[in-house]
Order: sequence, then structure tokens, then C-alpha cells
Amino acid sequence: MKTLSNFINGQHQPSNSGRSQPVYNPATGEAQMQVSLASADETRSAIAVAETAFQSWSQVTPLNRARVMFNFKTLLEQHRDELATLISQEHGKVFSDAQGELTRGLEVVEFACGIPHLLKGEHSMNVGRGVDSFSLMQPLGVCAGITPFNFPAMVPLWMFPIALACGNTFILKPSEKDPSVPLRLAELLLEAGLPAGVFNVVNGDKEAVDVLLTDSRVQAVSFVGSTPIAEYVYATGSAHSKRVQALGGAKNHMLVMPDADLGQVTSALMGAAYGSAGERCMAISVALCVGDEVADALTDRLQQEIATLHTGPGTGISPEPHMGPLISQQHADKVRSYIDTGVAEGATLLADGRKLQVANHPQGYFVGPTLFDHVKPGMRIYREEIFGPVLAVVRVPSFADGLKLINEHEFGNGTAIFTASGEAAREFAAQVQVGMVGVNVPIPVPMAFHSFGGWKRSVFGPLNMHGPDGVRFYTRMKTITARWPTGQATTNQFSMPTMR
Repeated sequence: MKTLSNFINGQHQPSNSGRSQPVYNPATGEAQMQVSLASADETRSAIAVAETAFQSWSQVTPLNRARVMFNFKTLLEQHRDELATLISQEHGKVFSDAQGELTRGLEVVEFACGIPHLLKGEHSMNVGRGVDSFSLMQPLGVCAGITPFNFPAMVPLWMFPIALACGNTFILKPSEKDPSVPLRLAELLLEAGLPAGVFNVVNGDKEAVDVLLTDSRVQAVSFVGSTPIAEYVYATGSAHSKRVQALGGAKNHMLVMPDADLGQVTSALMGAAYGSAGERCMAISVALCVGDEVADALTDRLQQEIATLHTGPGTGISPEPHMGPLISQQHADKVRSYIDTGVAEGATLLADGRKLQVANHPQGYFVGPTLFDHVKPGMRIYREEIFGPVLAVVRVPSFADGLKLINEHEFGNGTAIFTASGEAAREFAAQVQVGMVGVNVPIPVPMAFHSFGGWKRSVFGPLNMHGPDGVRFYTRMKTITARWPTGQATTNQFSMPTMR
């Protein structure tokens, strides 16, 4: 069986840790390879390589670093189908969804290609007589990224293109559940002209993560995953004097107003709730319907659409399924247990995905689209992130009640309102306590030149991913105040200096 390991100093390096775990095809349940789990010493070795590489890479001009990103962009486009196939085979999402993931990651690479403009800093002449002030945006050093299974290409691409373009070196610790794409990205970066050691991949578990969080040579850590782990990453990294951006869980609500186009709402919810089998931090998992009439009409439409939804393997069959399997048997069982809990708590189960059988794939990790109605805010299926194809319909009497529920929830990642009223949309956008807001847009993921991040317990740290925040996160500003005297007499000054 093929064994994947680490990519350090420009080459694949077999691990000597003696620890490994299988990598499964979620559609079949079969182990297709295994991945070695790096030891603490191997992780420290990767940090040492990155630290050495930083000395030369940080001195490469921003223009030439950007040219590497341009080359990398071209290679990503050329290998798009290959990468999407790897995503489908290891994560389970359907091929077209994997293509979409790559597109959104590629947009961040395109953003990073403009890095010379983004690193210009500021300049002021004559802040005082004969005194100028200017700022430099300089790289941090060795940076690390810890990324989740659900976007093995996109989330790493949110991080390292900007970090590298800013002059940092990078260590990526991807999910051990689908490690092939991150390793392939490392190969393509090398082909694009990135010097060996500037970008490294360490496959591992908590042993590797804890080294990245505590080693003094690592200057910054980026993380995307569940809220408990995000909180741990933030607390541990911060305690060891690192910059940390840690994005956590979500429970994203869509507020459906009585004047909304229910055809549009239904279509939006089907994709937002069940696309990628619900394994998205921006998935809509709660529909807040204002009034029973809206809820009755919407649930009828959703049940009709769910009956036509096709679930199957991400590649290899035509027509392409709407939805693939979940990442693992353990996670599929967890999602089924949430459905059990919803029934026990008294929610009305309108579509049950627990017993879905996919032809010719009896061992696949499939859970069908599930729909609950009459869900109450106290229920676990409302409070907790399920991360699966489960949509909860909550009935509220008014716009104000719906807004209040969203604002009271512990998560604040993404949200949406569907309405024909500009007044309602404007008030919602202004008052909702959530980081990313859609108006008649179900999954409001910002473009690469804006920043991605939520509020409340969906994010830890002051700076979000990519866009302007990404550049700020991966650089530190240095401000210089300079005077070049021409025969001026100076005297000792013991009071606070001021400009004249």
C-alpha cells in the first residue's frame, strides 16, 4: 500500500515515527493508501529548514516573489482536473464541487500575484521641519497553517500564497484524512520556481500541532477547524507569543421573510444545506421562517426537491450526483446520532437520511439529505454544529424574533436574509451579529480581495483570512522617522520630542 509522508526542503521525506493511519475513499469505505504521522523531532526539523530558507527568501524582491505566484497560478490551472479528482477520491465531494473549491483557492493566488502593490507601505514628507516618516511592511519569518479535511485545497490556499508572497516561509499541517492534494501543491510550488525549504508539508496529528504552537521559531499560526480546537490553538499559540488567526465552527441561519421568492429560497437552501454533504463552515443549517405560512410552503417545496436529490460517489458515474459521502464512518455515525437526537427532542422529521443506500457502494459513508421542522432553540440540533446534510426549520413570528435568535447564538460565522424589502435587508445587515452576511445570497463567502472571517465563537484572533487582513497578518509594520541635518546645531532634549 502506498505511504504518504512529509515534504521538507523540496523533497518527499519518509517518516521514521513508526506511526501511520489509513486514508480512505469515502465512497467505498476502502483504504486506498496510508499516511505517516510526523514525530515532534521531524516537525522541528521542518521548522529548522524553513528558518534557514527564510534568510534568503525574505530578501527576494516582491516582484520576483509575485512571479513565482504567477507561475503557480498557471500550474494550478493546468492541473485542475487532476487536483479535483484527488479531492473527490479522498474527501468525497463531487467533481464539480471540487473544481469550485480549486477556483476559490486560485482566486487567492491571483490576489497574491499583486503583492508588490500591497506591500508599498506609507510615506509622509515633512512631518516636522526636515523630517520624513515612512513605514515598511516586513515578513515575520516561519509561519504555519493547520487546515481541515473539508477543503484540502482551498483553505491552505487561503493561507500560504499570501504568506509566501509577503516573504515568509511556511509549514503546512493538513488534515491526515485527505493529504494528497497538499503534497501535490508543494510539488507544483517547486515547479513554479519556489526555492526548496520555503514551503514544507508535515503530515501529523496533535504531536506535530503542539510543536508548531510552542516552538519559538514559528512566528504565526493560521487555523481552520472546530471551535474547541480553534480555541486551543489560539490559547496555546498566543501563550507562546505567536500571532494566531483561528477560525472555528458555525451554525449559519437564513432568515426567510414573507415577501421572499420561495422558488429562489428553495433553490438556495438545497445547495447551501446539502452541497458538499453539509461539510462546509458556511453551510446554511438553519432556516428561520417568519410565519407559519412561509414555513409550510417552504417545507413542502424542500421535500419535493429532496425527493429528486441524487447522492453518490464524487467521480466515476454520470450524471454527476448532487451530493457525495461524508469524510469518514465515524463522522457519518455522528451525523446519524444527531438525527436520532432531533427525533428524541421532538422535532418533526420530514426527510430522513439515516438509512440511505447507494447502489454498488454499500460500504460508503453516505448520509442522505435530512430535513427537520418545528425545531426549537433549546434543541441540540439547533445549538450545535452538525457538519452534515441536516437542515433545521425554525418558525418565528417576526423579523425581530428571527434577528434575536441569530444574535443570541454562540456562533457568528455566516448568515443570510431572503427578502424583497430593501429596508429589511438594510436593517438586517446593520444589526446582525455575524461576520459575513448575504442578502439573497445563501453562502456569502467574500472574494479573495476581501477578508473571510466570522464573529463570536467562530473566530479567535483579530485578523481574518486573505484580503487586506491576510496581508496585515503575515507582515509586521516598521515605521521610520528620519532627519538628515545640514549643519544644524543640536542640544540634549529630555522632554517628549515634538515636531515643529
